[in-house]
Amino acid sequence: MNKLLSTLLIIALANFSFNHNSNKKANNKQKKIAVKKAILKEATVYTSGVQLRSKLSFNAVKGLNEMIIEEISPSIDPQTIQVGATGNVIILDSKYSLFYPTDAPKDNSLETIKLKKSIRLLNDSIEAKGYELRRLNESIAVYNEAKNILQNNGLVKNKGKVNDSIHLLKEIIEFYAEKMNKINRTVLDLSKQKNKSNKALSKMNQRLSRLNEKLRKLGQSGRKQDPIPRITISLIAETTTNGEINFSYLAKNAGWIPLYDIRSKSSEGKIFMNYKAQVHQNTGLDWKNIKLSISTNNPYANKTKPELNPWYISYMSYRKDLKVNRNNLYEMTTVPSRAITNMGYSYKAEETEEEAIDANEFTTLTHQLTAAEFKIDLPYNIVSNGEKHMVLVQKSELETNFKYYAVPKLDASVYLVAEMLKIDELQLIPSKANIFFDGSYIGETFIDPTTMNDTLYLSLGKDPNIAISRKLISSKCKEKTIGDKIEKYLAYAIEIKNMKSSKVEVVIQDQIPITTNEDIIIDKINAGKGQLHERTGLIEWKTVLKPKDQKTYDFDYRIKFDKDKQINI
Repeated sequence: MNKLLSTLLIIALANFSFNHNSNKKANNKQKKIAVKKAILKEATVYTSGVQLRSKLSFNAVKGLNEMIIEEISPSIDPQTIQVGATGNVIILDSKYSLFYPTDAPKDNSLETIKLKKSIRLLNDSIEAKGYELRRLNESIAVYNEAKNILQNNGLVKNKGKVNDSIHLLKEIIEFYAEKMNKINRTVLDLSKQKNKSNKALSKMNQRLSRLNEKLRKLGQSGRKQDPIPRITISLIAETTTNGEINFSYLAKNAGWIPLYDIRSKSSEGKIFMNYKAQVHQNTGLDWKNIKLSISTNNPYANKTKPELNPWYISYMSYRKDLKVNRNNLYEMTTVPSRAITNMGYSYKAEETEEEAIDANEFTTLTHQLTAAEFKIDLPYNIVSNGEKHMVLVQKSELETNFKYYAVPKLDASVYLVAEMLKIDELQLIPSKANIFFDGSYIGETFIDPTTMNDTLYLSLGKDPNIAISRKLISSKCKEKTIGDKIEKYLAYAIEIKNMKSSKVEVVIQDQIPITTNEDIIIDKINAGKGQLHERTGLIEWKTVLKPKDQKTYDFDYRIKFDKDKQINI
Protein backbone atom coordinates (compact mmCIF):
# COMPACT_ATOMS: atom_id res chain seq x y z
CA MET A 1 0.00 0.00 0.00
CA ASN A 2 2.75 2.41 0.91
CA LYS A 3 4.54 1.49 -2.29
CA LEU A 4 1.39 2.32 -4.31
CA LEU A 5 0.96 5.71 -2.59
CA SER A 6 4.57 6.59 -3.29
CA THR A 7 4.16 5.74 -6.94
CA LEU A 8 0.98 7.88 -7.25
CA LEU A 9 2.73 10.83 -5.54
CA ILE A 10 5.66 10.68 -7.94
CA ILE A 11 3.29 10.67 -10.93
CA ALA A 12 1.34 13.68 -9.54
CA LEU A 13 4.50 15.67 -8.95
CA ALA A 14 5.70 14.90 -12.45
CA ASN A 15 2.38 16.06 -13.95
CA PHE A 16 2.49 19.27 -11.87
CA SER A 17 6.03 20.02 -13.00
CA PHE A 18 5.12 19.41 -16.62
CA ASN A 19 2.03 21.63 -16.47
CA HIS A 20 3.93 24.39 -14.62
CA ASN A 21 6.69 24.44 -17.20
CA SER A 22 4.16 24.37 -20.03
CA ASN A 23 2.29 27.36 -18.57
CA LYS A 24 5.55 29.21 -18.04
CA LYS A 25 6.51 28.66 -21.68
CA ALA A 26 3.07 29.75 -22.78
CA ASN A 27 3.30 32.97 -20.77
CA ASN A 28 6.75 33.70 -22.18
CA LYS A 29 5.41 33.11 -25.62
CA GLN A 30 2.62 35.63 -25.05
CA LYS A 31 5.04 38.41 -24.07
CA LYS A 32 6.32 40.03 -27.26
CA ILE A 33 9.24 42.45 -27.35
CA ALA A 34 9.84 44.49 -30.52
CA VAL A 35 12.39 47.21 -31.37
CA LYS A 36 11.01 49.83 -33.73
CA LYS A 37 12.10 53.16 -35.13
CA ALA A 38 9.79 56.12 -34.64
CA ILE A 39 8.63 58.07 -37.69
CA LEU A 40 8.55 61.81 -37.00
CA LYS A 41 5.35 63.33 -38.40
CA GLU A 42 4.77 66.73 -36.78
CA ALA A 43 6.68 69.44 -34.96
CA THR A 44 5.21 72.35 -33.04
CA VAL A 45 7.98 74.88 -32.58
CA TYR A 46 7.74 77.22 -29.59
CA THR A 47 9.74 80.35 -28.93
CA SER A 48 11.88 78.01 -26.83
CA GLY A 49 11.64 74.26 -27.37
CA VAL A 50 9.63 72.03 -29.67
CA GLN A 51 6.96 69.36 -29.32
CA LEU A 52 7.70 66.38 -31.57
CA ARG A 53 4.94 63.95 -32.58
CA SER A 54 5.76 60.52 -33.97
CA LYS A 55 3.88 57.44 -35.15
CA LEU A 56 4.62 53.78 -35.68
CA SER A 57 2.58 50.68 -36.49
CA PHE A 58 2.71 47.49 -34.42
CA ASN A 59 1.60 43.87 -34.32
CA ALA A 60 0.61 42.75 -30.84
CA VAL A 61 -0.04 39.23 -29.57
CA LYS A 62 -2.56 38.39 -26.90
CA GLY A 63 -1.25 39.39 -23.51
CA LEU A 64 1.73 41.57 -22.60
CA ASN A 65 3.72 43.39 -25.32
CA GLU A 66 6.72 45.72 -25.11
CA MET A 67 7.68 48.20 -27.81
CA ILE A 68 11.20 49.60 -27.64
CA ILE A 69 11.17 52.77 -29.73
CA GLU A 70 14.30 54.39 -31.11
CA GLU A 71 14.93 57.48 -33.27
CA ILE A 72 14.21 59.69 -30.25
CA SER A 73 15.71 63.16 -29.79
CA PRO A 74 18.67 63.20 -27.35
CA SER A 75 17.37 66.52 -25.99
CA ILE A 76 14.04 64.97 -24.91
CA ASP A 77 12.32 66.07 -21.71
CA PRO A 78 11.23 62.65 -20.33
CA GLN A 79 8.53 64.15 -18.10
CA THR A 80 6.57 65.34 -21.14
CA ILE A 81 6.11 61.95 -22.87
CA GLN A 82 2.51 61.30 -23.93
CA VAL A 83 1.44 57.98 -25.49
CA GLY A 84 -1.75 56.85 -27.21
CA ALA A 85 -2.64 53.83 -29.30
CA THR A 86 -5.29 52.60 -31.71
CA GLY A 87 -6.62 49.05 -31.71
CA ASN A 88 -7.91 46.80 -28.96
CA VAL A 89 -5.01 47.47 -26.56
CA ILE A 90 -4.42 49.11 -23.18
CA ILE A 91 -1.27 51.20 -22.52
CA LEU A 92 0.25 50.17 -19.20
CA ASP A 93 3.40 52.25 -18.97
CA SER A 94 6.00 54.26 -20.86
CA LYS A 95 9.60 54.68 -19.75
CA TYR A 96 12.57 56.63 -21.04
CA SER A 97 16.04 55.12 -20.94
CA LEU A 98 19.46 55.27 -22.55
CA PHE A 99 20.88 52.24 -24.34
CA TYR A 100 24.67 51.95 -24.37
CA PRO A 101 25.68 49.80 -27.35
CA THR A 102 28.87 47.81 -27.38
CA ASP A 103 31.71 49.01 -29.55
CA ALA A 104 31.30 48.06 -33.15
CA PRO A 105 33.59 45.24 -34.27
CA LYS A 106 36.65 46.29 -36.20
CA ASP A 107 36.28 46.21 -39.94
CA ASN A 108 39.14 44.27 -41.49
CA SER A 109 37.77 44.45 -45.01
CA LEU A 110 40.07 45.04 -47.99
CA GLU A 111 38.68 48.57 -48.49
CA THR A 112 39.41 49.51 -44.89
CA ILE A 113 42.95 48.11 -45.06
CA LYS A 114 43.64 50.10 -48.26
CA LEU A 115 42.24 53.27 -46.68
CA LYS A 116 44.43 52.93 -43.59
CA LYS A 117 47.51 52.30 -45.76
CA SER A 118 46.76 55.36 -47.91
CA ILE A 119 46.29 57.50 -44.80
CA ARG A 120 49.57 56.26 -43.32
CA LEU A 121 51.52 56.98 -46.53
CA LEU A 122 49.87 60.37 -46.88
CA ASN A 123 50.79 61.31 -43.31
CA ASP A 124 54.43 60.39 -44.10
CA SER A 125 54.33 62.59 -47.21
CA ILE A 126 52.84 65.49 -45.23
CA GLU A 127 55.58 65.15 -42.63
CA ALA A 128 58.29 65.13 -45.33
CA LYS A 129 56.76 68.15 -47.02
CA GLY A 130 56.78 69.94 -43.67
CA TYR A 131 60.52 69.26 -43.30
CA GLU A 132 61.05 70.60 -46.82
CA LEU A 133 59.19 73.83 -46.03
CA ARG A 134 61.17 74.36 -42.85
CA ARG A 135 64.43 73.88 -44.84
CA LEU A 136 63.32 76.40 -47.46
CA ASN A 137 62.36 78.94 -44.80
CA GLU A 138 65.76 78.54 -43.12
CA SER A 139 67.59 78.98 -46.45
CA ILE A 140 65.63 82.11 -47.31
CA ALA A 141 66.40 83.52 -43.87
CA VAL A 142 70.15 82.83 -44.33
CA TYR A 143 70.28 84.57 -47.72
CA ASN A 144 68.30 87.53 -46.42
CA GLU A 145 70.75 87.86 -43.54
CA ALA A 146 73.64 87.72 -46.02
CA LYS A 147 72.00 90.51 -47.99
CA ASN A 148 71.72 92.64 -44.83
CA ILE A 149 75.39 92.07 -44.00
CA LEU A 150 76.42 93.01 -47.52
CA GLN A 151 74.29 96.17 -47.46
CA ASN A 152 75.66 97.26 -44.10
CA ASN A 153 79.32 96.67 -45.01
CA GLY A 154 81.42 99.61 -44.06
CA LEU A 155 83.48 99.63 -47.24
CA VAL A 156 80.38 100.05 -49.37
CA LYS A 157 79.38 103.05 -47.24
CA ASN A 158 82.74 104.65 -47.77
CA LYS A 159 83.72 104.31 -44.14
CA GLY A 160 87.03 102.67 -45.00
CA LYS A 161 89.95 103.81 -47.17
CA VAL A 162 88.05 103.38 -50.38
CA ASN A 163 88.76 106.89 -51.55
CA ASP A 164 92.41 106.05 -51.74
CA SER A 165 91.86 104.13 -54.94
CA ILE A 166 89.26 104.64 -57.66
CA HIS A 167 90.15 101.24 -59.06
CA LEU A 168 89.47 99.54 -55.73
CA LEU A 169 86.13 101.33 -55.42
CA LYS A 170 85.11 100.09 -58.86
CA GLU A 171 85.95 96.51 -57.93
CA ILE A 172 83.96 96.75 -54.71
CA ILE A 173 80.90 98.08 -56.54
CA GLU A 174 81.10 95.29 -59.14
CA PHE A 175 81.51 92.69 -56.39
CA TYR A 176 78.54 94.15 -54.47
CA ALA A 177 76.30 94.14 -57.56
CA GLU A 178 77.23 90.57 -58.52
CA LYS A 179 76.65 89.20 -55.02
CA MET A 180 73.34 91.05 -54.54
CA ASN A 181 72.01 89.82 -57.89
CA LYS A 182 72.97 86.26 -57.07
CA ILE A 183 71.34 86.44 -53.63
CA ASN A 184 68.14 87.95 -55.04
CA ARG A 185 67.92 85.23 -57.74
CA THR A 186 68.46 82.52 -55.12
CA VAL A 187 65.81 83.97 -52.78
CA LEU A 188 63.36 84.22 -55.68
CA ASP A 189 63.94 80.58 -56.64
CA LEU A 190 63.54 79.47 -53.03
CA SER A 191 60.29 81.47 -52.70
CA LYS A 192 58.88 79.79 -55.81
CA GLN A 193 59.75 76.38 -54.36
CA LYS A 194 58.09 77.41 -51.07
CA ASN A 195 54.84 78.43 -52.79
CA LYS A 196 54.81 75.20 -54.77
CA SER A 197 55.37 73.18 -51.59
CA ASN A 198 52.60 75.05 -49.74
CA LYS A 199 50.13 74.28 -52.54
CA ALA A 200 51.13 70.63 -52.51
CA LEU A 201 50.78 70.49 -48.72
CA SER A 202 47.32 72.05 -48.90
CA LYS A 203 46.19 69.42 -51.43
CA MET A 204 47.62 66.66 -49.23
CA ASN A 205 45.71 67.90 -46.20
CA GLN A 206 42.48 68.10 -48.20
CA ARG A 207 42.96 64.54 -49.45
CA LEU A 208 43.74 63.37 -45.91
CA SER A 209 40.52 64.95 -44.65
CA ARG A 210 38.50 63.12 -47.33
CA LEU A 211 40.13 59.79 -46.54
CA ASN A 212 39.53 60.19 -42.80
CA GLU A 213 35.88 61.04 -43.41
CA LYS A 214 35.51 57.97 -45.62
CA LEU A 215 37.12 55.83 -42.93
CA ARG A 216 34.82 57.30 -40.28
CA LYS A 217 31.78 56.37 -42.33
CA LEU A 218 33.08 52.82 -42.45
CA GLY A 219 32.91 52.71 -38.67
CA GLN A 220 36.61 53.12 -38.00
CA SER A 221 36.44 56.38 -36.07
CA GLY A 222 38.04 54.75 -33.03
CA ARG A 223 35.54 56.12 -30.50
CA LYS A 224 32.72 54.57 -28.58
CA GLN A 225 29.20 54.90 -29.90
CA ASP A 226 26.96 57.48 -28.27
CA PRO A 227 24.13 56.21 -26.07
CA ILE A 228 20.84 55.72 -27.87
CA PRO A 229 17.72 57.29 -26.30
CA ARG A 230 14.75 54.92 -26.12
CA ILE A 231 11.13 54.90 -25.05
CA THR A 232 9.79 51.53 -23.85
CA ILE A 233 6.00 51.18 -24.06
CA SER A 234 4.18 48.32 -22.31
CA LEU A 235 0.70 47.39 -23.48
CA ILE A 236 -1.81 44.56 -23.14
CA ALA A 237 -3.80 43.22 -26.06
CA GLU A 238 -6.99 41.23 -25.55
CA THR A 239 -6.42 39.46 -28.83
CA THR A 240 -3.76 39.39 -31.52
CA THR A 241 -4.19 42.74 -33.20
CA ASN A 242 -2.59 45.44 -35.32
CA GLY A 243 -2.57 49.11 -34.44
CA GLU A 244 -0.72 52.39 -34.35
CA ILE A 245 1.10 54.10 -31.52
CA ASN A 246 1.08 57.89 -31.35
CA PHE A 247 3.40 59.62 -28.93
CA SER A 248 4.81 63.08 -28.35
CA TYR A 249 7.35 64.83 -26.14
CA LEU A 250 9.05 68.15 -25.62
CA ALA A 251 12.64 68.62 -26.73
CA LYS A 252 15.06 71.46 -26.14
CA ASN A 253 17.60 72.99 -28.56
CA ALA A 254 14.94 74.37 -30.89
CA GLY A 255 12.91 77.55 -31.25
CA TRP A 256 12.01 80.45 -33.50
CA ILE A 257 12.15 84.22 -33.63
CA PRO A 258 9.73 86.43 -35.57
CA LEU A 259 10.58 88.76 -38.43
CA TYR A 260 8.12 91.08 -40.14
CA ASP A 261 8.17 92.50 -43.64
CA ILE A 262 5.85 95.49 -44.11
CA ARG A 263 5.18 96.34 -47.75
CA SER A 264 3.23 99.25 -49.18
CA LYS A 265 2.46 100.62 -52.64
CA SER A 266 1.42 104.24 -53.02
CA SER A 267 -0.70 103.40 -56.05
CA GLU A 268 -2.78 100.83 -54.12
CA GLY A 269 -2.98 102.63 -50.80
CA LYS A 270 -2.65 99.29 -49.00
CA ILE A 271 -0.20 97.77 -46.55
CA PHE A 272 0.68 94.09 -46.36
CA MET A 273 2.56 92.38 -43.57
CA ASN A 274 4.51 89.18 -44.08
CA TYR A 275 4.76 87.36 -40.77
CA LYS A 276 7.87 85.16 -40.92
CA ALA A 277 9.58 82.82 -38.49
CA GLN A 278 13.29 82.03 -38.34
CA VAL A 279 13.23 78.41 -37.17
CA HIS A 280 16.33 76.72 -35.79
CA GLN A 281 16.78 73.26 -34.35
CA ASN A 282 19.60 71.10 -33.06
CA THR A 283 17.55 68.30 -31.50
CA GLY A 284 19.67 65.51 -32.96
CA LEU A 285 16.90 64.50 -35.40
CA ASP A 286 16.53 65.73 -38.96
CA TRP A 287 12.95 66.83 -39.65
CA LYS A 288 11.99 65.24 -42.96
CA ASN A 289 8.68 66.00 -44.68
CA ILE A 290 6.98 66.97 -41.43
CA LYS A 291 3.94 69.10 -40.75
CA LEU A 292 5.18 72.26 -39.07
CA SER A 293 3.37 74.47 -36.58
CA ILE A 294 4.59 77.75 -35.11
CA SER A 295 3.39 78.65 -31.61
CA THR A 296 3.85 81.88 -29.67
CA ASN A 297 3.86 79.88 -26.45
CA ASN A 298 6.95 79.14 -24.36
CA PRO A 299 6.45 75.92 -22.36
CA TYR A 300 9.54 76.62 -20.28
CA ALA A 301 8.36 80.04 -19.09
CA ASN A 302 7.01 80.43 -15.57
CA LYS A 303 3.30 79.61 -15.50
CA THR A 304 2.71 80.19 -11.79
CA LYS A 305 0.54 83.12 -10.76
CA PRO A 306 2.45 85.59 -8.55
CA GLU A 307 1.36 85.82 -4.95
CA LEU A 308 1.36 88.91 -2.72
CA ASN A 309 2.92 88.54 0.70
CA PRO A 310 1.91 90.73 3.68
CA TRP A 311 3.40 94.21 3.42
CA TYR A 312 4.59 95.41 6.77
CA ILE A 313 5.44 99.06 7.31
CA SER A 314 7.03 100.90 10.22
CA TYR A 315 8.83 104.15 11.00
CA MET A 316 12.15 104.56 9.25
CA SER A 317 15.33 105.42 11.14
CA TYR A 318 17.15 108.09 9.13
CA ARG A 319 20.90 108.20 9.05
CA LYS A 320 23.07 110.98 7.72
CA ASP A 321 25.34 108.52 5.96
CA LEU A 322 22.46 106.79 4.17
CA LYS A 323 23.09 106.75 0.43
CA VAL A 324 21.20 105.32 -2.49
CA ASN A 325 23.17 102.86 -4.55
CA ARG A 326 21.94 103.51 -8.06
CA ASN A 327 23.68 100.40 -9.31
CA ASN A 328 21.02 98.38 -7.56
CA LEU A 329 18.20 100.16 -9.37
CA TYR A 330 16.88 98.69 -12.56
CA GLU A 331 15.38 100.83 -15.30
CA MET A 332 12.95 99.48 -17.81
CA THR A 333 13.07 100.96 -21.26
CA THR A 334 10.48 100.47 -23.91
CA VAL A 335 10.72 101.04 -27.63
CA PRO A 336 8.12 103.56 -28.76
CA SER A 337 5.52 102.24 -31.14
CA ARG A 338 5.95 105.34 -33.31
CA ALA A 339 9.52 104.45 -34.12
CA ILE A 340 10.92 106.34 -37.08
CA THR A 341 12.61 104.12 -39.63
CA ASN A 342 16.38 104.09 -39.94
CA MET A 343 17.62 105.08 -43.34
CA GLY A 344 20.58 103.80 -45.25
CA TYR A 345 20.37 100.07 -44.62
CA SER A 346 20.56 97.50 -47.37
CA TYR A 347 18.23 94.53 -47.25
CA LYS A 348 17.31 91.75 -49.62
CA ALA A 349 13.83 90.32 -49.41
CA GLU A 350 13.73 86.68 -48.38
CA GLU A 351 10.74 85.81 -50.54
CA THR A 352 8.71 87.21 -53.40
CA GLU A 353 5.11 88.40 -53.24
CA GLU A 354 3.93 85.31 -55.09
CA GLU A 355 5.56 83.02 -52.54
CA ALA A 356 3.90 84.91 -49.71
CA ILE A 357 0.44 84.54 -51.23
CA ASP A 358 0.84 80.84 -51.96
CA ALA A 359 2.16 80.00 -48.51
CA ASN A 360 -0.62 81.96 -46.83
CA GLU A 361 -3.17 79.58 -48.33
CA PHE A 362 -1.72 76.69 -46.32
CA THR A 363 -1.60 78.41 -42.93
CA THR A 364 -4.31 78.08 -40.27
CA LEU A 365 -4.34 80.30 -37.18
CA THR A 366 -5.60 78.69 -33.97
CA HIS A 367 -6.25 80.90 -30.94
CA GLN A 368 -5.43 79.17 -27.67
CA LEU A 369 -6.00 80.36 -24.11
CA THR A 370 -2.62 82.02 -23.69
CA ALA A 371 -1.01 81.79 -27.14
CA ALA A 372 -1.56 81.50 -30.86
CA GLU A 373 -0.56 78.61 -33.08
CA PHE A 374 -0.03 78.72 -36.83
CA LYS A 375 -0.44 75.35 -38.54
CA ILE A 376 1.30 75.21 -41.90
CA ASP A 377 -0.08 72.45 -44.07
CA LEU A 378 3.07 72.08 -46.14
CA PRO A 379 5.85 69.48 -45.78
CA TYR A 380 9.08 70.91 -44.37
CA ASN A 381 12.65 69.61 -44.18
CA ILE A 382 14.81 71.14 -41.43
CA VAL A 383 18.20 69.63 -40.70
CA SER A 384 19.48 69.37 -37.13
CA ASN A 385 22.42 71.75 -37.50
CA GLY A 386 21.30 74.93 -35.70
CA GLU A 387 21.02 76.93 -38.92
CA LYS A 388 18.14 79.36 -39.40
CA HIS A 389 15.35 78.40 -41.76
CA MET A 390 12.90 81.04 -42.93
CA VAL A 391 9.26 79.99 -42.72
CA LEU A 392 6.44 82.23 -43.93
CA VAL A 393 3.70 82.06 -41.30
CA GLN A 394 1.06 84.26 -42.87
CA LYS A 395 0.44 87.30 -45.03
CA SER A 396 -2.10 89.89 -43.93
CA GLU A 397 -3.59 92.95 -45.51
CA LEU A 398 -3.78 95.54 -42.75
CA GLU A 399 -6.62 97.97 -42.30
CA THR A 400 -4.73 101.23 -42.73
CA ASN A 401 -5.32 104.96 -42.66
CA PHE A 402 -2.76 107.14 -44.41
CA LYS A 403 -2.14 110.58 -42.97
CA TYR A 404 0.47 113.27 -43.30
CA TYR A 405 2.16 114.66 -40.21
CA ALA A 406 4.25 117.81 -39.94
CA VAL A 407 6.16 119.41 -37.07
CA PRO A 408 7.56 122.55 -38.74
CA LYS A 409 9.20 123.77 -35.53
CA LEU A 410 11.64 120.83 -35.82
CA ASP A 411 11.59 119.85 -39.50
CA ALA A 412 10.34 121.72 -42.57
CA SER A 413 9.08 118.46 -44.10
CA VAL A 414 5.79 116.59 -44.25
CA TYR A 415 5.89 112.88 -43.42
CA LEU A 416 3.55 110.18 -44.68
CA VAL A 417 2.44 108.03 -41.74
CA ALA A 418 0.48 104.78 -41.94
CA GLU A 419 -1.90 104.10 -39.09
CA MET A 420 -2.33 100.33 -39.09
CA LEU A 421 -5.46 99.35 -37.17
CA LYS A 422 -6.39 96.17 -35.29
CA ILE A 423 -2.74 95.15 -35.10
CA ASP A 424 -3.48 93.17 -31.92
CA GLU A 425 -5.47 90.59 -33.95
CA LEU A 426 -2.29 89.39 -35.65
CA GLN A 427 -0.86 87.82 -32.48
CA LEU A 428 2.49 89.53 -32.91
CA ILE A 429 5.38 89.23 -30.50
CA PRO A 430 8.15 91.86 -30.12
CA SER A 431 10.61 91.85 -33.01
CA LYS A 432 12.11 93.99 -35.75
CA ALA A 433 10.32 94.79 -38.99
CA ASN A 434 11.74 95.62 -42.41
CA ILE A 435 9.83 98.30 -44.31
CA PHE A 436 9.42 98.38 -48.09
CA PHE A 437 7.69 101.23 -49.92
CA ASP A 438 7.02 101.08 -53.66
CA GLY A 439 9.40 98.13 -53.98
CA SER A 440 12.32 99.85 -52.22
CA TYR A 441 13.70 99.13 -48.77
CA ILE A 442 13.38 102.31 -46.70
CA GLY A 443 14.39 101.20 -43.21
CA GLU A 444 13.85 99.13 -40.13
CA THR A 445 11.68 99.59 -37.05
CA PHE A 446 10.78 97.61 -33.95
CA ILE A 447 7.29 96.37 -33.24
CA ASP A 448 6.39 95.80 -29.61
CA PRO A 449 2.69 94.97 -29.15
CA THR A 450 3.07 95.29 -25.39
CA THR A 451 3.67 99.06 -25.66
CA MET A 452 0.76 99.94 -27.95
CA ASN A 453 -3.00 99.49 -28.10
CA ASP A 454 -4.49 98.30 -31.36
CA THR A 455 -2.80 100.80 -33.69
CA LEU A 456 0.71 100.83 -35.09
CA TYR A 457 2.06 104.14 -36.40
CA LEU A 458 4.64 103.73 -39.14
CA SER A 459 6.50 106.56 -40.83
CA LEU A 460 6.98 105.99 -44.57
CA GLY A 461 9.23 108.99 -45.19
CA LYS A 462 9.03 112.57 -46.47
CA ASP A 463 6.74 113.77 -49.27
CA PRO A 464 8.44 116.59 -51.24
CA ASN A 465 5.16 117.52 -52.95
CA ILE A 466 3.77 119.10 -49.77
CA ALA A 467 5.56 122.26 -48.64
CA ILE A 468 5.39 123.70 -45.12
CA SER A 469 7.09 126.62 -43.35
CA ARG A 470 6.98 128.30 -39.94
CA LYS A 471 7.73 131.99 -39.52
CA LEU A 472 7.80 134.49 -36.69
CA ILE A 473 5.23 137.28 -37.17
CA SER A 474 7.40 140.29 -36.35
CA SER A 475 4.51 142.76 -36.42
CA LYS A 476 2.84 140.99 -33.47
CA CYS A 477 6.01 140.31 -31.50
CA LYS A 478 6.95 142.86 -28.86
CA GLU A 479 8.58 143.09 -25.46
CA LYS A 480 8.04 145.58 -22.60
CA THR A 481 8.94 145.99 -18.96
CA ILE A 482 6.27 146.65 -16.36
CA GLY A 483 7.59 147.04 -12.84
CA ASP A 484 9.84 144.10 -12.03
CA LYS A 485 8.34 141.96 -14.83
CA ILE A 486 9.06 141.54 -18.52
CA GLU A 487 6.14 140.87 -20.85
CA LYS A 488 7.05 139.14 -24.09
CA TYR A 489 4.58 138.58 -26.92
CA LEU A 490 5.33 135.85 -29.50
CA ALA A 491 3.37 135.03 -32.64
CA TYR A 492 3.94 132.47 -35.40
CA ALA A 493 2.44 131.65 -38.78
CA ILE A 494 2.48 128.18 -40.39
CA GLU A 495 1.97 127.97 -44.15
CA ILE A 496 1.27 124.70 -45.95
CA LYS A 497 0.72 124.05 -49.66
CA ASN A 498 -0.39 120.87 -51.47
CA MET A 499 1.36 120.47 -54.82
CA LYS A 500 0.00 116.95 -55.39
CA SER A 501 -2.72 116.06 -57.87
CA SER A 502 -4.86 114.52 -55.12
CA LYS A 503 -6.24 115.78 -51.82
CA VAL A 504 -4.34 115.01 -48.62
CA GLU A 505 -5.20 114.86 -44.93
CA VAL A 506 -2.53 116.56 -42.80
CA VAL A 507 -1.98 116.83 -39.04
CA ILE A 508 0.19 119.84 -38.10
CA GLN A 509 1.74 119.99 -34.64
CA ASP A 510 3.35 122.82 -32.75
CA GLN A 511 3.51 123.90 -29.12
CA ILE A 512 3.52 126.65 -26.55
CA PRO A 513 5.78 126.48 -23.51
CA ILE A 514 4.56 125.24 -20.14
CA THR A 515 6.04 125.89 -16.72
CA THR A 516 5.85 124.74 -13.13
CA ASN A 517 7.49 127.94 -11.82
CA GLU A 518 4.92 130.29 -10.27
CA ASP A 519 7.08 133.30 -11.16
CA ILE A 520 6.65 132.54 -14.86
CA ILE A 521 3.22 133.22 -16.32
CA ILE A 522 2.08 132.09 -19.76
CA ASP A 523 -1.26 133.57 -20.79
CA LYS A 524 -3.24 135.24 -23.58
CA ILE A 525 -2.90 132.09 -25.59
CA ASN A 526 -4.49 132.17 -29.02
CA ALA A 527 -4.37 128.79 -30.79
CA GLY A 528 -6.50 130.00 -33.69
CA LYS A 529 -8.19 127.04 -35.37
CA GLY A 530 -5.94 124.57 -33.60
CA GLN A 531 -6.75 122.34 -30.65
CA LEU A 532 -4.76 123.14 -27.53
CA HIS A 533 -3.79 120.42 -25.05
CA GLU A 534 -3.23 122.50 -21.92
CA ARG A 535 -1.39 119.83 -19.95
CA THR A 536 1.30 119.33 -22.59
CA GLY A 537 1.15 122.62 -24.49
CA LEU A 538 0.62 120.76 -27.77
CA ILE A 539 -1.38 122.46 -30.53
CA GLU A 540 -2.80 120.37 -33.39
CA TRP A 541 -4.39 121.43 -36.65
CA LYS A 542 -6.20 118.80 -38.69
CA THR A 543 -6.85 119.87 -42.23
CA VAL A 544 -7.68 118.53 -45.69
CA LEU A 545 -5.89 120.16 -48.59
CA LYS A 546 -7.25 119.94 -52.11
CA PRO A 547 -4.82 119.83 -55.04
CA LYS A 548 -2.88 123.10 -55.30
CA ASP A 549 -4.56 124.26 -52.09
CA GLN A 550 -2.69 126.54 -49.62
CA LYS A 551 -3.56 127.42 -46.00
CA THR A 552 -2.11 129.48 -43.14
CA TYR A 553 -2.46 128.87 -39.40
CA ASP A 554 -1.53 131.42 -36.70
CA PHE A 555 -1.00 131.17 -32.98
CA ASP A 556 0.39 133.54 -30.33
CA TYR A 557 0.90 133.87 -26.57
CA ARG A 558 2.40 136.07 -23.84
CA ILE A 559 5.12 135.24 -21.28
CA LYS A 560 5.66 137.23 -18.06
CA PHE A 561 8.81 136.67 -15.98
CA ASP A 562 11.19 138.45 -13.60
CA LYS A 563 13.28 141.06 -15.40
CA ASP A 564 16.44 140.14 -13.54
CA LYS A 565 16.23 136.52 -14.72
CA GLN A 566 16.52 134.74 -18.03
CA ILE A 567 14.30 132.06 -19.51
CA ASN A 568 15.06 129.34 -22.07
CA ILE A 569 12.90 130.49 -24.95
